[in-house]
Amino acid sequence: MGNLPSQRINPDYPFLSVGLDFAGPFLILNRRGRGSRLIKCYLCLFVCMRYKCIHLEAVSDLTKDAFVMTLRRFISRRGKPTEIFCDNGRNFVAAAKDIGTFLKQNQEPIGDFASQQGITFKFIPTYAPHFGGIWEAGVKSAKHHLKRVMGNSNLTFEEITTLFAQVEALLNSRPLCPMSSCPNDLLSLSPGHFIIGRPLTALPTPPIEDHHNDHPRNRYLRLESIRQHFWRRWNKEYLSELQQRTKWRSNTAQLNIGDMVLLAEDHAPPLNWRLGRVLRLFPGPDGISRVADVNTTRGCVRRPLTRLCPLPTTEDLQG
Repeated sequence: MGNLPSQRINPDYPFLSVGLDFAGPFLILNRRGRGSRLIKCYLCLFVCMRYKCIHLEAVSDLTKDAFVMTLRRFISRRGKPTEIFCDNGRNFVAAAKDIGTFLKQNQEPIGDFASQQGITFKFIPTYAPHFGGIWEAGVKSAKHHLKRVMGNSNLTFEEITTLFAQVEALLNSRPLCPMSSCPNDLLSLSPGHFIIGRPLTALPTPPIEDHHNDHPRNRYLRLESIRQHFWRRWNKEYLSELQQRTKWRSNTAQLNIGDMVLLAEDHAPPLNWRLGRVLRLFPGPDGISRVADVNTTRGCVRRPLTRLCPLPTTEDLQG
């Protein structure tokens, strides 16, 4: 495995070097009411190479003008990047074949527009998606669950744009590492800190279990149900990534007192990550701890280690 590129390790402003990828298509309604028909739209993902911040844009079609307007919206809100990394579209298959055709046919016009704006467009080699693993992972997090939670729901362009913005906030709220090593500090660093300087939060809403029982005209509840469904699916997936379990035959990762952990809770509201610090460990007869007391903002709780997800420390990130 090669070394990480300099854009991944040298600190600088967020979204100065970004990775770009498309996902889709998503079927949406061209308008509300009777006589509407289904049309395609696409998801354009920008990911910061340094801080893994994610920006999602809805694209109406795969034309050069639509992409240029998408890029202009991104620049207006996130600032102008110096370089954009993208695959050349030849590794797209199946439903994304039209995306690959678009990128191949417009590679030179897109590069010319970017060079006029002082942006360097860099295409990775053909059939080498692992060169763009950082944006492939972002597409997986967004598209994988969006396709499943939307199901047969036909949203309008305005509604799917709102859904993409809310999903973007969910992805940017994930805790990356502890803010400091102080035992009393229960704050974590998230991609949202690099975007707005503070954690991303959401308006409190009651849990909506099933939008199919709601009135068909109440499209807001339908959209909110999709957002909460996405949160439940993606939250569990992110927790499982922090807890990479192998065969329980060797004690490879030892939890220490003072480590910051993320508590795995089944019914946490969107953008709510319950963090805490390990206060006490309870070793068993074999000397291995499987239960811990955790200090949280709502008091001390006792949890098994299988429900605790330790955040990466400075030593882990450097290793």
